Amino acid sequence: MDRRGFVKITGLSALGVAGAQALPRAEETASPQAAPEGKRPSRRWAMAVDVSKCLTEKDCAACTAACHRAHNVPDLSDPKDQVRWIWKEPFREALPEQHHDYMNESLQHADVMVMCNHCDNPPCVRVCPTQATWKRDQDGIVMMDWHRCIGCRYCMAACPYGSRSFNWRDPRPSIAELRPEFPSRSRGVVEKCNFCEERLAEGKPTACVEACKAKALVFGDLMDPQSPIRDLLRTRTALRRKSGLGTEPQIYYLV
Repeated sequence: MDRRGFVKITGLSALGVAGAQALPRAEETASPQAAPEGKRPSRRWAMAVDVSKCLTEKDCAACTAACHRAHNVPDLSDPKDQVRWIWKEPFREALPEQHHDYMNESLQHADVMVMCNHCDNPPCVRVCPTQATWKRDQDGIVMMDWHRCIGCRYCMAACPYGSRSFNWRDPRPSIAELRPEFPSRSRGVVEKCNFCEERLAEGKPTACVEACKAKALVFGDLMDPQSPIRDLLRTRTALRRKSGLGTEPQIYYLV
């Protein structure tokens, strides 16, 4: 390139930078009220777990069995291959920031139900390179498309709750009774609880709520001030897992 061409290019570049500085930034000109109507959620599904009621049914796993049966979750004997949508963990491990030596004795040794928290600010969604996981605008459910999942496991690393499982091998041979109405997964993909979105679409309760013998699980719409879950959250003390991380989990533990 000769000297004249070089001067021309540098001059045009300087004009471009000056023009960019003169233009107002998008965030300065956009109105905060400009969000389209369709983006405002009409519902916000959430679940409350009454820990004391859950403890009345000792060693009960009806919610887990119902969920796994409804969603073709395999029963694998090797713990390192285990796939879980819903399970129980000791209270002190599930809510470590809430544990202290002087808390209620029943809670000290309690096992509480855990699952995907369907966070308002889900870190798993931000890290997924293929958008195989996303949060639905209409109701806040964190969804998965198993056909898009490439098995990178970024979402598993990002989730602070350990709520996702990876299929290290083909899960289908380990499903006792394959239910054709719900898609089974394949080796090399991640899976997790979907808040029974397929049942909600038919007006049915979630499988775990329907199976709970102690009626310890309450599922409902937080946008409805008259819903049972809103009434519980108004009148009971509710804890959330690792709420200090800013993920805004939507599973509430009533104590």
